[in-house]
Amino acid sequence: MKKIIAGLVAVMLISASGIGYAQSAKEQRKERQELAKASKKELNEKASKSARKEAKRLSKEGWLTAPGALPLEKQLDKSYMMQYQYDSEGFPEFIMAEAMSTGGNYDAAKMQALELAKQNLAGQIQTEITALIENTVSNEQMDLGDAASITRSVMAAKNLISQSIGRVIVVSETYRVVKGNNREVLVRIAYSQAMAKQAAKKAVKKELEARGDSLHGKLDELLGW
Repeated sequence: MKKIIAGLVAVMLISASGIGYAQSAKEQRKERQELAKASKKELNEKASKSARKEAKRLSKEGWLTAPGALPLEKQLDKSYMMQYQYDSEGFPEFIMAEAMSTGGNYDAAKMQALELAKQNLAGQIQTEITALIENTVSNEQMDLGDAASITRSVMAAKNLISQSIGRVIVVSETYRVVKGNNREVLVRIAYSQAMAKQAAKKAVKKELEARGDSLHGKLDELLGW
C-alpha cells in the first residue's frame, strides 16, 4: 500500500512539474511574441524629426548602415531616447559615448572604434568621480588628505575603469568608404550609470590596493557608494 501511495505521489509530482514547465514555456513564448510585436511596431513608427535630420546629414557625408541593420534614423532615434532617460533622482540612466576608427576591413575598424568609445566612457566616469570627490570635500565630509589620495587613484585608474566596463549597448553603428577602399566606422554606445559607478569603484579600489593605501576599505563610507 505504501509503495502504491509513494508511486502515486511521484506521478503527481512529475505531472505538476510537467504542467509547471509547460506554463513556463507558454509564458516565455508569450513574452517573446509581445517583444516581437513591440519591436515591429517601433520599427514601423516614424523616427523623430531630429533623428531624420541628422540621418540625412550623415547620408550626405557618405555614411551607410550595414546590411540587416536598422535604418540610420531609427538608430539615432534610439540614441536620443536613451539620452533622455532619467532615474528617480533625476540623473541620466545612461552614459553615452562615441568614437570613430578607420581600418582595412569593417570588423577591424569597428572593434577599434568600440575600444576608443569605451576609453571615452572611462574618461567621463573618471571626470564624474573626481567631481564627486570635490563636492564631498566642499561639504567637509572628507579629509583633504583622503580626498587627494583618492583623486590620485582616480586619475591613474582610467585604463582599469575601461577594463572594468562590462557589456555596452551599441545604439548606433554606421560606416563609409574612404580613400584606399578603407572602412571608417562610427559607433555610439550607452552604458548604465549604476554599472559605471560600480566599474569606477572596482578600479579605484584596485588602484588604492596596488599602492598599499588603506582607504580602499573606506570608499563606501567616504563617497556613499
